[in-house]
Amino acid sequence: MSAGTFTPKPGAAPLARMIGAQAALETRMLLRNGEQLLLTVIIPALLLVLFASVDIVDTGAGRSVDFLAPGVLALAVMSTAFTGQAIATGFDRRYGVLKRLGASPLPRWGLMAAKTLSVLVTEVLQVALLTAIAFGLGWSPQGSPVAVAALLLLGTAAFSGLGLLMAGTLKAEVTLAAANLVFLLLLVAGGVIVPLEKFPAGVRSVLELLPISALSDGLRDVLQHGAGVPWQQLGLLAGWSVLGLGLAARHFRWE
Repeated sequence: MSAGTFTPKPGAAPLARMIGAQAALETRMLLRNGEQLLLTVIIPALLLVLFASVDIVDTGAGRSVDFLAPGVLALAVMSTAFTGQAIATGFDRRYGVLKRLGASPLPRWGLMAAKTLSVLVTEVLQVALLTAIAFGLGWSPQGSPVAVAALLLLGTAAFSGLGLLMAGTLKAEVTLAAANLVFLLLLVAGGVIVPLEKFPAGVRSVLELLPISALSDGLRDVLQHGAGVPWQQLGLLAGWSVLGLGLAARHFRWE
């Protein structure tokens, strides 16, 4: 045994391991939070089952589940990437968690990367659960999985940027109220449950520009109607991604 066998060798762990560990921690915290589970999993699942089983809203020709499933998938992305992330990050900022993590070997961009990975892991679980429920209700999806994945990833980027912008500029209590209010408003007016065709033409032209409308319409075009790549919706989501992430990077306050 050499003399240097037990010599201490302090130093930070590899960056990838630090990001992975932080992402796992963020995911565990989210899944243990009852309020976040209610928002991200239970509410979308209940809405899918309720509106697909009971003829409450006229969703047009065809089975209601074929219209509702893509919209509920879009709602799940918004609930996790925007509402849940905004609230969690806002309170982390208020209690000084972000400030303390900023002094750790994990760089700030690494912390944001870990939060993004946590969101993606949660969304995979959401999509798997909601897809299983939709199949049980008789859903028959069509279209390209690649187009669906592109829509979900760009939708995640768009909502993450907007959520981080809100969390990094507003007080935690304001973020809590505003994020939940936006969630409810977009649930009603974002084409998730109620078709946008039900709104007046002038209002509809504005609602179609929202990220939730672009995501739900794009997913519906592919999964319900078997369309090809929905370039218009992808372009809208890309624009929202650049806007939200750019403003968040510029104006986010860590304390």
